[in-house]
Amino acid sequence: MLSPYYQQHADYVSISREQGCRFAKLVADDFNPLHDKDAKKFCVPGDLLFSLVLNRYGISEKMEFTFAGMVDENSKLTFPEGADEFAITDGEKVMLKVKREGAVSQCPELTDSLIKNYVEFSGTTFPHVIIPLMGKQDVMINPARPMVIYESMLINLDRLDISAPELQFAEPDFEFTGKRGKITLRFDLLENGEKVGSGEKHMLVSGIRDYCQATVDDLISFYNQRKESLKPV
Repeated sequence: MLSPYYQQHADYVSISREQGCRFAKLVADDFNPLHDKDAKKFCVPGDLLFSLVLNRYGISEKMEFTFAGMVDENSKLTFPEGADEFAITDGEKVMLKVKREGAVSQCPELTDSLIKNYVEFSGTTFPHVIIPLMGKQDVMINPARPMVIYESMLINLDRLDISAPELQFAEPDFEFTGKRGKITLRFDLLENGEKVGSGEKHMLVSGIRDYCQATVDDLISFYNQRKESLKPV
């Protein structure tokens, strides 16, 4: 599932602009301009790093991921031996911190299902979840420079004898002070209608401004047009 989106070298992993861009748009349905292959400041999707960790180390009952650096096409990512706590690094620089607890499943079906369901949830939250969530408090992102940064995420599973859990949105939260804020997106994991786990995605927002419906309408229209024109085949 992930092999088209990275290169495995002798002792490191690299991700090209084309690979990061195609993962964002084809797998995660994420059209953040930072993930465009010709972006001035290109950034590999955080969800691709999350997916590579699950693919390599398996699914733990409790998992926490903290994004510490921006990975680009020049990064040489080192994946260490699995442990309760470890870091994906680029040379001396930590790019992703991982904490794990509990039993571990190496089931390929569960891994692929969790990756697919989570990254689809993660990628489609902007603008259709984030903008209305902020709008409830009469604020919005700066449309000229929408700074929404993926900070961390966690997943807690009640059991591992599952194979294809579905992801269902739960109540999100947004709090802010001045021009900076934090978004918490929550979800439940269901197997055959039974809740088997939950998770959260944490995002930092800057450049917050007063809400303007006309500007929001223009932003969503621009995003949808951009998505339609850039969807890879």
